[in-house]
Order: sequence, then structure tokens, then C-alpha cells
Amino acid sequence: MTEAGAGVDGAPRTMRVSNWPMWVVGFTLFIDNMDQFIVRGAQNQIRHAFGVNNIGIAVLFSAFILVNGLVTLPAGYLADRWNRTQAMALTLAAWSVISAVGGLVPTDVFFLLVLIRGSLGFGQAITDPSGSSVIADFYGTERRGKAFSLQQCLSFVGLGLGLGIGGALGPLLHGSGWRLAFFVSLLPGLAVAYMCWKLPEPSQGTADRSHVAHGDGAVMELASPVREPLFPHGFRHFVADMLDGLKRDVVTILRIPTMRYALVGVSTVGFVVTAVATWIPNFYEDQLGQTQGRAIGVFALLAVAGGIPGTLIGGWMADRWVSKFLGARVVIPAVCIFVSATLLIFSFIPMPFGFVFLLQLLGFMAATACVPPLRAGLSDAAPASIRGAGFGAFNLASVVFGSAAAPLVTSIVATAFNNNFRTAFLILMPIAFPGAACLLLARSHIEKDAAKVFEAVVMAMAAQQADEAAYAAEAAAKSGRPAGPDGGAQDANGADGNP
Repeated sequence: MTEAGAGVDGAPRTMRVSNWPMWVVGFTLFIDNMDQFIVRGAQNQIRHAFGVNNIGIAVLFSAFILVNGLVTLPAGYLADRWNRTQAMALTLAAWSVISAVGGLVPTDVFFLLVLIRGSLGFGQAITDPSGSSVIADFYGTERRGKAFSLQQCLSFVGLGLGLGIGGALGPLLHGSGWRLAFFVSLLPGLAVAYMCWKLPEPSQGTADRSHVAHGDGAVMELASPVREPLFPHGFRHFVADMLDGLKRDVVTILRIPTMRYALVGVSTVGFVVTAVATWIPNFYEDQLGQTQGRAIGVFALLAVAGGIPGTLIGGWMADRWVSKFLGARVVIPAVCIFVSATLLIFSFIPMPFGFVFLLQLLGFMAATACVPPLRAGLSDAAPASIRGAGFGAFNLASVVFGSAAAPLVTSIVATAFNNNFRTAFLILMPIAFPGAACLLLARSHIEKDAAKVFEAVVMAMAAQQADEAAYAAEAAAKSGRPAGPDGGAQDANGADGNP
């Protein structure tokens, strides 16, 4: 990846795009998931240290997810208006330090641990919409599926590694090893923050403009290094403007039919995946008689062996089938959700452990395959100027109505049935089917919504070219030379003066 400086006569800076930006953004999800699941891997030791039950642990997990969901929409708004790569860098650096502080909390103040873990929800709320928006600006329609699939793959690697680290360190030091686990992500987090800081900021919509101009997508415009201050008229005025801007952005997003249906579908995916990811180790322990170490190891294997292939397959399908049939990028996730929920429901019926693992492996693979096409589809359907807010709404729906509720609701249902997570899963998993149906309803809208984005980009490019031609004509008139056919001044021999 090479970066060019400012061009002649104020021409925009450009860079040749490699796969590096998608790796950097993927590493942010890797750190986020590793940190979250280190805590989940050591949840038994944390529960015993603080003297809380499963519902208390569910509150600990839900606090992070709920704060994430509440902050993500304004964070998405900001992602459309500030330097996203630097925002991710600063957020990850702060995240890494605050997470480590959690390992110092006294065991008689569980509320303080909940408060610290909840505050980390600010971190992912900023990095996710900013990173997704950056990916959509670096990579055009033909490569977005691959970019989002790599992002998700690294998140599953972080999930599996975090579970393994938490499960291994938790029992150490007479059950106090969970404190060490909180410090594991500190140095890797700071390293990824540095990578984000050094990553150039792409110009908003540059990949869309390249696609419209039939470019190969190998060269992208960079954002101007000169930016307006974030609070030019003071923080209070900024907050008022942000609230007004958020209202406009949300109204715009909800007017896009694809977004409306997708937000419902995303909520169900978030609920199902988070419920399973949070409590399936407890299902292995309590209902299948596995030890803590074996239960965590099996789920880590399930996440990595199912998540990575599923995500890669989903990204491949998103790019390969986008033009093969109508609404491919919402039909694929809908089918994946239906298949996943069916397989997971069957896996909770009493049967030998080997069959349980096989069904859950295939179910998890299908669930993760839905994410890259869905994110790519939302990128296609949302205008570049509000993509950050669009992904913020995406996260808000998946978090507040899905992921945040899942740990607590599942633990309450399981507790009502004598801590039987098998029964809780069987009751709650069917919620995925209405979500899949909502995504199918979006099929007839996504092509129209993507076409509107395409049309808006064409009109913006035409307006920009008209402005440049008018400026060149004015400059030619001042110089006393006639304008060339493209608006540039001609030289004394009648040749076009533009290079």
C-alpha cells in the first residue's frame, strides 16, 4: 500500500489499496472479542470470587452490550464527520487500559466491576461503525464481502483465543487467575491502536465513485488532511447539532426499506448468537456433565472451526452471487439464519455428545455465514454520507433488541427451570425464524435502494465535474485564452492546456 502526496493544483491525494486496511480493521474486532471472551472464559471464578449467581454474571455481560448499543448510534454519527482511523486508535488505547483496571477491583464491590465492564461498551460502539464505514470506503462492491468476512474471521479467532486464555488463567492462583486474565489484552490492544493511528483515512464514498467511473478499485482518494475542528462552536452547540443530525440520519435510514427489514433480522441474529455464545459452556457443564476446561475448550473449537469457515463462505457468496439473483445479499443471510436455528434447536434434543457437537458446528457455521453478505448489503443500500450512522443503527438494533437481552433473558429462563439451559435454548431459539422472514421481505427492495445510491453518486460526480469546468472556464477567461473542450484553457497553438 503506497500513499501519494497532494497532487498538482490541489488534486486529491490517493493511495493504492491492498488488503492491509481490512486486516487492521479486523484486528480491532479481534481485540474486542478476545477481551470480552477472556472474561467469559473465567466466569466461574469471577462468580465465586464475587459471590453472585448466573443472573449476576448475565448482568455483567449485558452491561457491556447495553452501553455499546446506546452509544453506537451517536458514535456512528460522529464516524461520518471525524477521522475514523484516529478515533479507532484512541478508543482502542483507552479500552486496553480500562480493561486492565478491571483486574484490580476488590471482590466486595461487584457493582464496580459491572461499571468498568459496562464503560468498555463505549469502545466497541465507536470502533465498529467507524471500522465498517472505513471498510466500505476502501473496498468497492466487488470486494466488500471479502473484506467483511476477514473482519468477522478475526473476531472469531479472538473469541476462541479469549475463551482459551480465560479458561486457562481463571483457575490459577487458587481461583484468582481471573485478575491476570484482565491484563492479557493490554499490550496487543495498544499495538492495534498504533496500527489504526498509522492507517490513512479514505475519502468518504471513494469506493463508490470508483465503481461508478468503472475504475478497478485499486486506487482510492484519501481524505483531506485539513479538517474542520470537531467542536468549532463549543461542545454544547455541537451536542445540539448532533441531536438534530441524528434525527435526520435516522429518518433517512428508516426510509430505506432494506434497512428497516434488515434491522429486525439483525436483532434476531444478535439474540441467538449471543445467547449461545454466553451460555453454551454452562450447557456443556450442567446438562452434558463436562468439566469447565473441557466445556470452554469445546466451545472455543466450535467458534473457530465453525466461525471462520462460515464467515469465509458467507463472504465468498456475497461477492460471487451479488449479481446472480435478486436480493442475494439479504436472501443468503435469511437462508443461513433459518438453517442455523433449525440445526441448533435439534442439537439441544438429548443425544450423544458427538452428534450435539456436529449439529452445533454446522449451525454456528450457518449463523456466521450470514454476517458478511448482510454487512455488504447494508453498505450497498446506505449512502456513503450516512454509512456510519447506518452501521450505528445496525449495531443498535442487534445490541439493544438482541445481544444485550440475550444473556439476561436466557439466564432468567434457565433459572426458572432449575438452571436447565437446554430448556431455555429450546424455548428461545425459534425467535430466529421471524427474523429470517424479515430479511426475505427485504429482497424486493435492496436492488432499488442500491440503485438510488448509484444514482446519487453519479449526480454528485456530474455536479463536481460541472464545478471544475466552470472554474477552469473562469480561469481561462481571466488569462485571455479560450477554454478547451473539457473546460481547460488552450495554448497559443490551439492545443488543450490540460495535461
